[in-house]
Amino acid sequence: MKKLNIRALRLIKDSKGQFLAVTILIIVGLMIYVALSMGSVNLADGVNYYYDKTNFADIYVNFFNIDKESIRDIDKIENVKDVEGRLVLDGQIKVESKLDKIKTRVISLPEKNNINKLYTINGENNIDSDKEVLIIEQFAKATGLKVGDTLKLYIQGENYELKIKGIVASPEYVYIMENEQSLLPAEDKFGIIYVSESFLENNLSLKNQYNEITIKVKDESKIKDTKEILNNKLKKYGIIRLYSKDEQLSNRIISDKLDGVKKVSDSVPIIFLGAAAIIISAMLSRMIKNDRIPIGVLKALGYSNKSIMFHYIKISLIIGVIGSTIGIILGTILSSSIGNLYATYFNIPVLKFNFYYKFLFSALAISVIFCGLSGAFSSRKIMKILPSESMKPETPKLGKGILLDKVNFIWSRLSFTSKMVMRNIFRNKKRLIFTSLGIAISFAITLMPLAQKNAFNSVFNDHYSKFLRMDYNIDFNKPEELKAVNDIEKIVNTSNIEPKIEYPFEISKESNKKTVNIIGLKENTKSYRFTDIENKTVKLPERGILLSQGLANFIGAKKGDKIKIKSFVPGKKDLNVEVKEVVKQSLGINGYMNIEEVEDELFYKDKITGVYLNSKDKGNIKESLENIEYISNVQSLNEMRTVFEEYVDLLLYTISIMIIFAGILGFVIVYSSTIMNIAERNYELSTLRVMGFSKKEIFNIISKENIIMTILGILIGIPIGNGILASLEKSFSTEIYTLEINATNVDYLMASVITIVFVILAQLVTYKKINKLNFIESLKSRVS
Repeated sequence: MKKLNIRALRLIKDSKGQFLAVTILIIVGLMIYVALSMGSVNLADGVNYYYDKTNFADIYVNFFNIDKESIRDIDKIENVKDVEGRLVLDGQIKVESKLDKIKTRVISLPEKNNINKLYTINGENNIDSDKEVLIIEQFAKATGLKVGDTLKLYIQGENYELKIKGIVASPEYVYIMENEQSLLPAEDKFGIIYVSESFLENNLSLKNQYNEITIKVKDESKIKDTKEILNNKLKKYGIIRLYSKDEQLSNRIISDKLDGVKKVSDSVPIIFLGAAAIIISAMLSRMIKNDRIPIGVLKALGYSNKSIMFHYIKISLIIGVIGSTIGIILGTILSSSIGNLYATYFNIPVLKFNFYYKFLFSALAISVIFCGLSGAFSSRKIMKILPSESMKPETPKLGKGILLDKVNFIWSRLSFTSKMVMRNIFRNKKRLIFTSLGIAISFAITLMPLAQKNAFNSVFNDHYSKFLRMDYNIDFNKPEELKAVNDIEKIVNTSNIEPKIEYPFEISKESNKKTVNIIGLKENTKSYRFTDIENKTVKLPERGILLSQGLANFIGAKKGDKIKIKSFVPGKKDLNVEVKEVVKQSLGINGYMNIEEVEDELFYKDKITGVYLNSKDKGNIKESLENIEYISNVQSLNEMRTVFEEYVDLLLYTISIMIIFAGILGFVIVYSSTIMNIAERNYELSTLRVMGFSKKEIFNIISKENIIMTILGILIGIPIGNGILASLEKSFSTEIYTLEINATNVDYLMASVITIVFVILAQLVTYKKINKLNFIESLKSRVS
């Protein structure tokens, strides 16, 4: 081994504490990068393979009903490869493991099932009898159902006993959500079952008709044009909704998740590697400063600037290679845990976990680049060292006063040690900036998960407690006369009941279009509490429309703009309306109009699609409502709140991990800064020992410096944290949910306490260094 290599290892050994600390930063940064990147790529590949294998539909069209003959001409449309019709209805099932009936989506299984093919998990995936049923895997696991069990299906006022023939998975329900208002999966409260087409035709008088068609196209790049052709051709049948696979609920959730993971995997490692690079640069600068004599000797012996520089760069590269190697190994192991976490959210039977070498090489390259550049930056000072000059101590810098010196009222009241603390902090500006900024970033990262928890809470609490004011949201299976309201009032003891029209329409502003549900409400509705962006109460207008914030952003509309509403109801013309206000809505995107205007201009006269009600009964009234033939769905807001509470533990687990990572960052920065501070001030601190200062008093001086820099760092971290939260709010808000991430005073306090705890831990670790300080050796020479 070359002598310089031996010396490099000796230097690393002498600074093993800092070496270990900065290596940990690299390990954590690259572990996050490899684990999240590999996990997300595995998920994306698994989803795409699953979609190809099951022939996932490209386009969906919903109707109230369309006869079978009418869909046979659809496959003649240009770019349409295949088309299938089916019936999709809502019902309830009763299983032995549950006391209450479970809300269920009932889907007829097409005879050929070429589109959205079912993937067999257990049993069979075909139905030979009207008394057989297939159930989705997530629902089977949640309820304990297995092949051969029987369940009772309640639908349109009748009940039927069915035998489970198979447990299956579907590309449509990789992530099970009842609707956009649900967000969280609740497999034990919402199920998917498949029955024979003849079962629904014979028992529910639905012969020769479908209410949904699925379409596979030849060229996916032409989906938008194909949708326009389908819309024009099928409008006469009364389209409820026409959408592509990109808008399909389960697929949108997966896409949003993948986008979010990519943003984290791209940004968080940069923070850790950036901090590591700064520490390496500072550490090598101190080494080079202390090695003036050895560097001068090496130059005198004929070593070039280039070879000596590479000697120090080599140290930074060793740190990078060791850190990246361990980080890659841990990241690869962790990626399987990430995959298992994905498996709890997404049901992909063909999901496999592969090792991608590109992440190994990219992680190694990133580490080498960061560490190599920091080493090169700090070692450039070697070129200025002359052999003749290096044999004598470096000329001390001219001491200068600080601004606080001139404020006599304060300065005169400070003790001797306090003056030392203030002078050392503000004279060493690089260390002040590095430490304070590092603590600021650590504080900001700690603040992120705490504020996100509040945002997550507010999404549900604001939506289900403040925005929605009803107890139950009831949907009909088809438009009904207004007398349905009176029928329901006879069954339920209500304190308030309101009719609603909830129906999809295409809303557009210039070239921006979106098909969403517009909800028609009574002008004096008590079922919703609308507020604008500034939290001021908004009333439903007599004419015009209220747009949810997410929808307004999507189409680029604001208060006072004119937008066009395209109705899919036969005989209804397009309507131009004014946006009266943009309102806050956490979950989903909708438009809100006066029910009378919707009836007159866009929908069927004197028809409604459901009701909202508040009940005086303390018990659950769902059972009595679900037996009404024309009611397809009864959503209890209390149940939705319960589902959210079940996911709080998982949220806390995620927050804990983020806090640990932030703590590691803060710990390493304070530890490294303190160690360098002690090393640079070895002579000064030794002089204090000779003057009678105890080791504890010296430790207190250094601690006071760190306390001041910690406070300054936290103050700087507040605007940095707020900036990060604003960026997260913009980046992670989607069509399905709108995040409003605002840190509370409690969040700031908690983040400050957590940051201070990690700073104190780092400070305690450095106490050992103070105890080992040999002041006699330090005073023998000004050069160390």
